Amino acid sequence: MTLAKSIATVCLAAGLCSCATMEPHYTRPADAVPSAFPVAITNATAGAGVNWADVGYQDFFADTRLRQVIATALENNRDLRIAIANIQAARAQYRVQRSELVPTVGGNASADISGGTGNDSTSPNRYQLSVGVSSYELDLWGRIRSLSKSALEQYLATEEAALSTRIVLVSAVATAWLQLAADRTGLKVAQDTLRSSQESVVVAKRRLDAGVASGLDLQQATTIVAQAEAAIAQQKTAVAQDKNALDLLVGAPVPETLLAPIVDDKVALLNQLPANLASDALLKRPDVLAAEHRLRSSNFDIGAARAAFFPTISLTGSVGTASTSLSGLFSGLGWSFGPGVTLPFLDGGRNRANLDFARAQNVAQVATYERTVQIAFREVADGLARRGTIDDEVAANAKLVAAAAASLKLSRLRYDVGIDTYLNVLEAQRTLFSAQQSLVTARLARAANTVTLYQVLGGGIR
Repeated sequence: MTLAKSIATVCLAAGLCSCATMEPHYTRPADAVPSAFPVAITNATAGAGVNWADVGYQDFFADTRLRQVIATALENNRDLRIAIANIQAARAQYRVQRSELVPTVGGNASADISGGTGNDSTSPNRYQLSVGVSSYELDLWGRIRSLSKSALEQYLATEEAALSTRIVLVSAVATAWLQLAADRTGLKVAQDTLRSSQESVVVAKRRLDAGVASGLDLQQATTIVAQAEAAIAQQKTAVAQDKNALDLLVGAPVPETLLAPIVDDKVALLNQLPANLASDALLKRPDVLAAEHRLRSSNFDIGAARAAFFPTISLTGSVGTASTSLSGLFSGLGWSFGPGVTLPFLDGGRNRANLDFARAQNVAQVATYERTVQIAFREVADGLARRGTIDDEVAANAKLVAAAAASLKLSRLRYDVGIDTYLNVLEAQRTLFSAQQSLVTARLARAANTVTLYQVLGGGIR
């Protein structure tokens, strides 16, 4: 009964002090960015009210082939596996730290049996059985709880970092998939140009043989053939490298059936953004959330460092029995209880240095959080700026292709009737080829911009 009263008294004292904490009050830093993104750079209104953090890639990307490639990458990518392993490690560290809030109870059993020869060689056997608590610290000032909360915030930050890795991976896979499609489109443009220029060479040779054209026309027609052949070689190299990059991101060879033959403008289902997008949407980005968790963790570390200045009360105790015979082992019960107090009088400035270090880390984490928000704001603002002009760029390049194609057709007609030299046809072919390449680049930029906005707005993986 005396042991039970002692334990009850200690537990009551611990309970009364369980609300004690040395942690400074946490306040999220004020956003160091404007409250809204620039509205003049985009006039899109569809998609208003969409919570982009909840839009998963399955709902965002329209192409079923791309969705399958992304799903495979999420299963196989090694960087993602590293991130998941880091989560498991952080979770284990949190559990280790939190275990210090609970007493460690252990048991011990021993037997001492002796014997020998002679009159005084015998001694009584001894058997012992005990259960005890070894050096359990009463968390009167919240030091252990602060450390546990700090470890929890670090674990949550690791989870957010893994989500950020997943979003970056989705964006990288989609971008690589689109780049491959764009280079395949460029290869097709070069091949079409080669066939057209080869036909021009045939016509120029026929006219030379008929005596109605000079050898200069034939040589000029051959130059565009050589340019197209060089472009084909470059595009084939780019296509092969794009495929290698995509396979590396996915973590396995991507089947041909899941690749796009040409770049498509309709890469996303939700490709319209609200006109008035508030900057507080950035607070849901995983990297911003991870930065805030680390900031909270540093806040708890200050509480733990402050608590180290106060006395530490540790408890040790055991309950057990001992006997000279097994039959009498459980005939009696003994116990011991030993509280201890540690007062930090002189520590060479260690506690003060730990507190200064925790405060400095907190200042650094505040700056890191603010910088993360600022970087996120710029990424979204840049993406929206590109979004506001890319449609006009694509439209202008489409008009240029149409005009260049019409110009080539007219130049050939004028050359056939002897009005113009072949030099005009050659320039028209080059202009058309360049315009087609620019159109492919612009369409890729528009599709990639949609993917970028998915990423920088914190596209959903949760």
